[in-house]
Amino acid sequence: MSAIEALSDWKEAYDAGTSGSSGNAGGTMIMVESPSLSGQAREFQTTYSNYGGERYWVSFGQDTAATHFLYDGWIYLDDTAGDVANLEMDINQVMANGQTVIYGFQCDGYAKTWDYTANAGTPQNPVDRWLKSDQVCDVQSWTRNAWHHVQVMDSRDDAGNVTYESVWLDGAEQDIHATVPSAFALGWAPTLLTNLQVDGLGAGGESMVYLDQLTVYRW
Repeated sequence: MSAIEALSDWKEAYDAGTSGSSGNAGGTMIMVESPSLSGQAREFQTTYSNYGGERYWVSFGQDTAATHFLYDGWIYLDDTAGDVANLEMDINQVMANGQTVIYGFQCDGYAKTWDYTANAGTPQNPVDRWLKSDQVCDVQSWTRNAWHHVQVMDSRDDAGNVTYESVWLDGAEQDIHATVPSAFALGWAPTLLTNLQVDGLGAGGESMVYLDQLTVYRW
């Protein structure tokens, strides 16, 4: 599935897993010609307070059988990137048994690592956790006013155990090789969706993040 950034039904919401109370972040989205690679990129404007995060998402299909995914997109940070703490890029998939697999992945500006999610509980009583890999990533160090190519490869088994295999940032491969349980009994209808989450750094601010040429391969 290509040009996912151009789909018309993107939505946004404050992420209650970030600091502060509900409503301490807000976001708007528009399609812009500049900056872009394809001629039209999606702009995410996030205003936050108290380290709040805003989650943007869109459903791009249904496929309960696919077990391997490659997230492949281009992200642009302008001079406001100093207000970005974490940049999260996820895929969620409902399997044939009705459980949702969360392939959660982020560049962590605090720990300066690539992080991934796991379910430390059970599908029926989930405990969502971020775990840190041994691979370096600091969103604060990404070059400003430039496009960055992010590719994330992961897979799952029939029980919803996810293997985070590798990530490429601007063509440089970093091996993750971590397998964790990541199935959640959320009661969702069949869907494939992707999240882009922007977490704020500090007491308050505003950031602009752009996404273009987002393709998700599955097999």
